[in-house]
Amino acid sequence: MTALAVRAIVLLASLFGLAWLGWRWFEWRELYHPHREIAKTPEAAGLDFEEVEFVAEDAARLFGWWIPRRDARGAVLYCHGNGDNLGDLVDVAADLNGMGVNVFLFDYRGYGRSRGLPTEQGTYRDARAAFECVRARYGDAERPPVIALGRSLGGAVAAQLALDKPLRGLVLESTFASTAAMGRRLYPRLPAERLCRFRYDTLSKAPRIRVPLLMAHSPEDGLIPMDQARAVFENSAAEPKRFVALSGAHNEAGWRRSPAYRTALREFIEFCLP
Repeated sequence: MTALAVRAIVLLASLFGLAWLGWRWFEWRELYHPHREIAKTPEAAGLDFEEVEFVAEDAARLFGWWIPRRDARGAVLYCHGNGDNLGDLVDVAADLNGMGVNVFLFDYRGYGRSRGLPTEQGTYRDARAAFECVRARYGDAERPPVIALGRSLGGAVAAQLALDKPLRGLVLESTFASTAAMGRRLYPRLPAERLCRFRYDTLSKAPRIRVPLLMAHSPEDGLIPMDQARAVFENSAAEPKRFVALSGAHNEAGWRRSPAYRTALREFIEFCLP
C-alpha cells in the first residue's frame, strides 16, 4: 500500500470520526436542554418544602424537593421534561399538592443542582434513586403509596420506572413513543433508527407496563403527534387505563387548560391511593 493510500485512509477515518462525534453531540443537544438556575422555590407558592440531596446507583449527586401535605393519601413523584428544572415546576407542585398528595420533585443529573451530564441510562438511575427517597418516607415499605407522573421526556423516564419499581400508578402526559419515532418525524431523510444512541423506547416497553395508567395528550401538539401517545396507550398491558385529550400546544397543554384532565387526574389519584 502506497503512502498516498495510507494518508487517504487516515483522512477518511478522521472525517468519519468527526462526523460520528458531531452526530453524537447533535443528538445530545436535541434531546437535553439542561439549565442550572432555579428561578423560584415552593416558598413562592406558600408551600412547605424540604431540600433533599441524594445519590444515584452510580454515585451521581442529585437534588430534589419534598413537598409534604399533612393529610396526604400518598405521593406523586414528578419526572419533568427535557427543558425544565425544579424552579419551573412550583405551580405544578402546588396543583398536585392541592389534590391531596405529597410531591417529590427532582432534577436529573446536569439539571439545576444535580451534578453530571444527562444520558438515557442516567435519567433512569436518577428516577430510581428518587423513588427510593420517597420509599424511605414510608418506612421502606415494600410497595409504598407512590404514583409517577412524567411529562414529555419525563414520560419515558416514568415508564421505565414503572418497570423497575413497585409503583401504584403511572401518568404519562404529552410523551412520545421513542426517540427513533421522533427522529423519523423531525428528520425524515436521516436513518434515525440506526443513528439514535438514546432510545427512550416507551412503545416497546408498553406491553410490560401493568400498573394503572392515565395518559393525556393534545391533538394540537405540534411537536409530538398524538398518534405516538395513542400507540403507547393501545399497546400497554395496564389495567385499568384511561386516555384523556388535552387542549393546546406541547408546552401549553396540561390540567390548567383542560378541566377534564384535572378531574381525571384527581380520580386516578383517589383510585390508586385509596
